[in-house]
Amino acid sequence: MLSGKTVKVVLYEVIQFACLSVPIFVIMERFASLMHHVRGNDLTAYWLVVAASIAYVTTVSLLVWVPLKYFILTSRRFISEITAWRPIALAYVIVCPLPCFGILLASSKVQTDGGYRYDKFTELAVSLVITSLVIMDIIERIRPYQLTGQAEGMDGDFDLPSPVLTHMDQVVTVSSQLSSADRGQNGQVETGTGVSGSRWRDTDRYGTRSSSAPYLYSSSRYPSGRFGFLWVREPRVEVFVNCFLFWMDTTEMVRVAEEPSIYYSNWIFPIHIMAYLSTLRMIVTPSSPLLGCLGVLSQDLPFLVIRICLVAVFGYVTPLLYIMKNLLVCLTYIYFLFLTKLKVFNRTSMF
Repeated sequence: MLSGKTVKVVLYEVIQFACLSVPIFVIMERFASLMHHVRGNDLTAYWLVVAASIAYVTTVSLLVWVPLKYFILTSRRFISEITAWRPIALAYVIVCPLPCFGILLASSKVQTDGGYRYDKFTELAVSLVITSLVIMDIIERIRPYQLTGQAEGMDGDFDLPSPVLTHMDQVVTVSSQLSSADRGQNGQVETGTGVSGSRWRDTDRYGTRSSSAPYLYSSSRYPSGRFGFLWVREPRVEVFVNCFLFWMDTTEMVRVAEEPSIYYSNWIFPIHIMAYLSTLRMIVTPSSPLLGCLGVLSQDLPFLVIRICLVAVFGYVTPLLYIMKNLLVCLTYIYFLFLTKLKVFNRTSMF
């Protein structure tokens, strides 16, 4: 009987292979239908494109995908030393999104040169490419976690994102100093009344307790009860949320290219080229310090320029929210990385 780990590996590999092949088959079939219409209902052109798609997927699977997967699964020690980038993501970005974006550009060019407006590859093709990209990223991020039970390395009770005091040193008070001085002079504690005597004894007892119990309180556990699940943080759920938010900007940029005025113009080329270059962020691991710089250079800065040009030429075809997002990310990155090192911005007395 197969173990749970084997079932998980097989499930991941099947899903990743589907993300590799399905977008190519769908986009190539749409392109074959376009060529069938452009060539005057010629079935030969249609089946040639379909056969080319099958041959491409077969060749890539046998020569690139399967050997790379076998090498990674059998050479865990070598792969564990790669912590800054992901080989599977690199191979996927090259063999799947690159030809898909190329076919989208070719379909626009064929219709523009021939004066046709048959198919602009609206929602299905583009959504498949981006969805497959997101699923691949999710699988690569969630692979270290187990699918059943609690996540590895997590006990289910996550600390709140706030400073927590975990150690308390003994604080010398004025009363304890007076008590120590009285002991040194008289050899005993002077107690005028019973109340004052109890006050000195309580001070000594609390001082001893604080020194013998170094931990006042440590990790805060979420409250138990009917609504205790609201305080639980699940890293596997956060992986899904973060991946979709991570690719939202690229999704919006590709959606802009579906506008007829843009799709049948030369503006589709810089849009799809920049959208593909933004997918290169997938190669870098989420914990790598290079991800921030790569995100600004491959996404926010070129997307900002393209969106400003599109608004100036075609009007408000893209939401201003994404323009503000790209602008603020670029400005804050430049300010906190470069300008804060200057003397004029390095005065702690100002803020």
